[in-house]
Amino acid sequence: MAKKSSIEKNNHRAQLVKQYAVRRKKLKALAKDKTASTEDRFAARLKLAKLPRNSAPSRLRNRCEISGRPRGFIGKMKMSRIAVRDLGARGLIPGLVKSSW
Repeated sequence: MAKKSSIEKNNHRAQLVKQYAVRRKKLKALAKDKTASTEDRFAARLKLAKLPRNSAPSRLRNRCEISGRPRGFIGKMKMSRIAVRDLGARGLIPGLVKSSW
């Protein structure tokens, strides 16, 4: 089990990413727009830099929804490999069978 503070920190970041997504998208589009004036593009970059750092999507960490484990994350199931193996062994994941040969 991961530290609760790490899990909560990541949840807070996810909330900030969602909150600032539209604003960040507009500012990035304006900053990349070649038809806009240089001053407008520079101002957009400055406004983008003033946004909270934790509102950037690259600061999010994929974590297991069961244990909060950051490593061995399987994106399709949103769980770590250990949680998938445990639930699969109990037969709680439909369609997942233990391999044998």
